[in-house]
Amino acid sequence: MKTFKDSLKGLRQTLRQPAPEKAAPPQPAAPEELDFRQLFRDVKPLRTDSRHHHELPKPKPRPRKPSQGPALRASVQQEILQHAIGWFEPPELPHQFARAGMPHATLKRLRQGNWPVCAKLDLHGYDRHQAQDALSLFIHRARQRGQCVKVIHGKGFGSPQGEPVLKKLVRSWLQHHPDVLAFCEAEPGVDGGSLLVLLRRPPAEFQDQG
Repeated sequence: MKTFKDSLKGLRQTLRQPAPEKAAPPQPAAPEELDFRQLFRDVKPLRTDSRHHHELPKPKPRPRKPSQGPALRASVQQEILQHAIGWFEPPELPHQFARAGMPHATLKRLRQGNWPVCAKLDLHGYDRHQAQDALSLFIHRARQRGQCVKVIHGKGFGSPQGEPVLKKLVRSWLQHHPDVLAFCEAEPGVDGGSLLVLLRRPPAEFQDQG
């Protein structure tokens, strides 16, 4: 019995002794620091650029004048509207026209031949678009030759619409043309329906060139 107690006493002493500390695991070795020159020894340096690089000017703090944009758009719109005049037939057929400010005797003098006819334009066989382009070019060129021209638009009996088309449109175009001062119907003759047109005189510098 004593022997058993001695064995338990020895076991207790053994358990009371602290357990041996475990050895720490080995730490991985730190990587060696690479040298920068060694790492990029195969890279070739770029050549220095000796050219002067022009810097773009900075935008102005103030915006452009607002009058430039609207004025440009207005001129373009006016040109488009000027060319579009006459695409639709006017309801009335004016037999004569005199621009505001012209003397009262202008139409009478125009009928009497006070201004000699310097050029004629015959629009027979033209459609409305061809006639408008031809009339604009004719007036531009005729102003260098004189003030009075004759425009022959015909009576319109052969129109597909069954009624004169150019007879109305030509008068509408002439009323809206800035260089036309007056027009009246010419005396009936071999030309058929026609108009005598009084044009604005060109400036003196353009007269000298003509």
